[in-house]
Amino acid sequence: MTIPMVDLKQQYAQIKDEINTNLLAALEATQFILGPNVQAFEKEAAEYLGVKHAIGVGSGTDALHLALLAAGIGKGDEVITTPFTFIATAEAIAYVGAIPVFVDIDKDTFNIDLAQVQAAITDKTRAVIPVHLFGQPVDMPALVALCDSNDLKIIEDCAQSFGAHIDGKQTGSFGDAGAFSFFPSKNLGCYGDGGLISTNSDKMAEDIKVLRNHGSTKQYHHTVIGFNSRLDELQAVILRAKLKRIDDYNANRRRVDQTYKAMLADTDVQAPVDDGLGYHVYHQYTCLHPRRDKIMQTLRDADISCAIYYPIPLHKQEVFAQDCQNMVLPVTESVVQNCFSLPVYPELTEDKIKLITDTIKSAL
Repeated sequence: MTIPMVDLKQQYAQIKDEINTNLLAALEATQFILGPNVQAFEKEAAEYLGVKHAIGVGSGTDALHLALLAAGIGKGDEVITTPFTFIATAEAIAYVGAIPVFVDIDKDTFNIDLAQVQAAITDKTRAVIPVHLFGQPVDMPALVALCDSNDLKIIEDCAQSFGAHIDGKQTGSFGDAGAFSFFPSKNLGCYGDGGLISTNSDKMAEDIKVLRNHGSTKQYHHTVIGFNSRLDELQAVILRAKLKRIDDYNANRRRVDQTYKAMLADTDVQAPVDDGLGYHVYHQYTCLHPRRDKIMQTLRDADISCAIYYPIPLHKQEVFAQDCQNMVLPVTESVVQNCFSLPVYPELTEDKIKLITDTIKSAL
């Protein structure tokens, strides 16, 4: 496409000298498993996020999975979450034998509706997984108060929200743990799979370190059944380079948002709503319009990328549909019929945004 959804080549070109130099140094050092770059990145990430511990793992999905295990969530427990997210959020709940309970979303922010969370709490509820969808923080102070009053754990799904915050307090620092993804297209992304768990709990941190490394606290001594889920040393090199620039990357995503909003102001396209509660970092740029399909076809005909995040909500996915067959979530079901996402990345220029928005106007 002339304009991709994200331009990783352009970003790499800007930082390739630093990355290449440090990758070669890591190759020369040959400390590839939980090496010095992983350790340094964990320390730097913890400082950035304002938490006591940051533990690198193999992926964002693993981050959710191991965080749930460390939080003591298990078979038969109910975990309330959103149906409007990537399936990894609910997969992780299923991995530990728990039951995902889907509730509807807010019509403007697309984040989980806290009133619906409250209504869904039962005597089997043990945790809530809020997803900071598309980079917009959930109202965490309100959710923390709700969960504290009901003795519920919070595992924040921060896969799309690295650098998003509420009054300076980072997503991933409100709940019992935060789970981050470093999939290449993320705001902070590596060049493969990678993830991170943030927590202020010493016990959870120690448990996660054991779980990620085959259940081992000492080589060839295994206290629990664990997993092979360690952040790769070479990916940590890339993440360290990008972490230093994440605030600039996110500031430029917000610049892109303001440019889009100005150029779409004379249309009836609903651009992403910033509720003003927190610092939105626009991982995806998801809009609404009833003629979504016409807009997307016109963009593609003009060689401009676009996508639907997410076309099928989780309660309608085949894997969960049997348990959710009588579930009606009207806001979610309306949003998936009308949503479409436009290119958004820090390097996106004003002239390209104008081309995108002019193409949308021609479709309408």
